[in-house]
Amino acid sequence: MTSTTPTDWWRSAVIYQIYIRSFADGNGDGVGDITGIRSRLPYLAALGVDAIWITPWYTSPLADGGYDVADFRAIAPEFGTLAEAEQMIAEAHEHGLRVILDIVPNHTSDQHEWFKEALASEPGSPARARYWFRPGHGPDGAFPPNDWRSVFGGPAWTRLLDDEGVPEEWYLHLFAPEQPDLNWSNPEVRQEFEDILRFWFDRGIDGFRIDVAHGLDKHAALPDIGLDEEELLAEPDIPDHPHWDRDGVHDIYRDWRRIADSYAGTPEGARLFVAEAWVRTETNRLARYLRPDELHTAFNFDFLKCGWNAEEFRRSIDHSLQTLGEENAPATWVLSNHDVIRHVTRYGRAAGQEHKGAGSVPTDLVPGVLRARAAALLMLALPGGAYIYQGDELGLPEVENLPVEALQDPIWERSGHQSRGRDGCRVPLPWSADEPALGFGTGTPWLPQPSGWKDLSVEAQTGDQFSMLELYREALSLRRSVPGLGDGSLTWRDDSPEGVLAFDRGTNFRCVVNLSRRVVPLPAKADVLLASAPVLDGQLFVGAAAWLRLR
Repeated sequence: MTSTTPTDWWRSAVIYQIYIRSFADGNGDGVGDITGIRSRLPYLAALGVDAIWITPWYTSPLADGGYDVADFRAIAPEFGTLAEAEQMIAEAHEHGLRVILDIVPNHTSDQHEWFKEALASEPGSPARARYWFRPGHGPDGAFPPNDWRSVFGGPAWTRLLDDEGVPEEWYLHLFAPEQPDLNWSNPEVRQEFEDILRFWFDRGIDGFRIDVAHGLDKHAALPDIGLDEEELLAEPDIPDHPHWDRDGVHDIYRDWRRIADSYAGTPEGARLFVAEAWVRTETNRLARYLRPDELHTAFNFDFLKCGWNAEEFRRSIDHSLQTLGEENAPATWVLSNHDVIRHVTRYGRAAGQEHKGAGSVPTDLVPGVLRARAAALLMLALPGGAYIYQGDELGLPEVENLPVEALQDPIWERSGHQSRGRDGCRVPLPWSADEPALGFGTGTPWLPQPSGWKDLSVEAQTGDQFSMLELYREALSLRRSVPGLGDGSLTWRDDSPEGVLAFDRGTNFRCVVNLSRRVVPLPAKADVLLASAPVLDGQLFVGAAAWLRLR
């Protein structure tokens, strides 16, 4: 791997996402927690990742899986205590793992002290000015202030009732009603989050993943959009969108970057920001978040959205490397996360149906697993950093048949039971074949696990040279030892057959991915370092990938 300094470690880092509720349960209540994370740090270090990203562990009513934060400086009791969090951070560092936390700046919980104060205050008060409170339109203000839609379905406005039950103002929530949006034109909001950043930086965390990084700035006039509905987190193709990807977010992140850089002299070194920014992929607007005085990295959702198609992958890779390279920013690749259908399932679906809702289209997991193995080698060979969502390394599929009574994602209710939401990618991990929780913990898991997952558990896959887990372990080990991998550039081999991606890294490494419908020969003067499927007589199977050392 290309060497890095402590100030740019993220340019090559492989970061493991922990969805804390579903990673490991240390106290037997059926919910993952900090004790569970601490118990699995040796596993993560041996896997070969460089850092862990932990989804929100703050105090929360859990209306949206912890992304409705009631106190950004306190740990939710079901996850542990602040002292345990500090101990976990120290232990992660002892294992050579950096720690990244989620920060949720677009909104708070409706149980946050600020919002409770706003509800108890009069219209026009300073307490309400921290959020977006507005009178409605029409007779007696009976209609929402504008036509904005919630990402989770339905209108983005909820009307308040006073103590006598009389309707009054409306408040904005681009997500669930329990997640009121903050008003980032308010200096008090800006100061509060700068203090929150320092609070956690002072406790040794190495960076933040910024939730809905593209959504903080809203048009002051709150104009109508003119659309009936919007795709999840996507920016419609209209100019000057009133609440997604507005220019005002960049002033916020310049201030944040100065805070992160001020920690460069500490033992942990400079701190990282990674943006969850959904922007139009045909533009270079994502690169604007990664200018030298703003954020460091951003998730590459365009790559995640690619179907199993060589042209799609190459277009996405070229576009990302070109646009981000103009800002000297590293690319960051990802195949799955806690908000999307797991890629083992996506790659087992027909073209154009990869991102349909859970249980809505047929899935064949045989090609899905084969392609997911190849995609892992593709991603880990590309220039820049990469994210692994917990369970990717086990080849876990989406759980598409969860009982409806088990569903907890607010999308299920907000969609009128039309969309099963994201619970299928959040089912607790299988660590062993032990019942009832497959090693996740001693209690009943908060979401039920398929019984067949015992064959996909860490225990079952460890030592099996053909397993997904051992493929990831070997790939991550090679990524650390092979010169040219990690940060840097790539050179495409344009003499490769149609439907085959082939590129060189460094002087003697080549990655070949066969997305065609026929087997293809590998170069004669090359040794196979690692392959996602057996290589027989120098032939790469359909749906397979190989890492080669050129002679």
